[in-house]
Amino acid sequence: SVVLLDIFVSILSLNLSEPAYGADIAKLKYKLVAGEHGLIIRVKGFSHKLPLLLRLIIDHVSDFSFNPAVFEMIKEELKKNYFNMLIKPEVLAKDLHHVILEHGKCSVIDKYRRLMKGLSADSLLSFVKAFKSQLFVEGLAQGNLTC
Repeated sequence: SVVLLDIFVSILSLNLSEPAYGADIAKLKYKLVAGEHGLIIRVKGFSHKLPLLLRLIIDHVSDFSFNPAVFEMIKEELKKNYFNMLIKPEVLAKDLHHVILEHGKCSVIDKYRRLMKGLSADSLLSFVKAFKSQLFVEGLAQGNLTC
């Protein structure tokens, strides 16, 4: 599920690149991160326009769809990223350090092995459906905020 979350976030970021272009021009920033405990959405910028950007991201999460060719492309890109992490001793050492210290952390080696065994587009669809069924929101707002 950690690898599928990485793929989900990569495809979601790709799907958002065109619709969120206007937000980028307006100096609004967003970041999607596949965290250890789920999807992390970070938005920052002028407060009066952030709700529109957040709504756009949430709409893309709720109506998630993808092209199988994009799925294969993202899968190959992740293989390269995982492999590049494995061949850098300092990155591998840091990852193994976190695996030892954090209970339940998935190592890059395990992610790479799982990706090499093969994943299908159907498994991603099943994962996203299960992910959205258990979704909840937790938030932190900093700065000038009006309700």
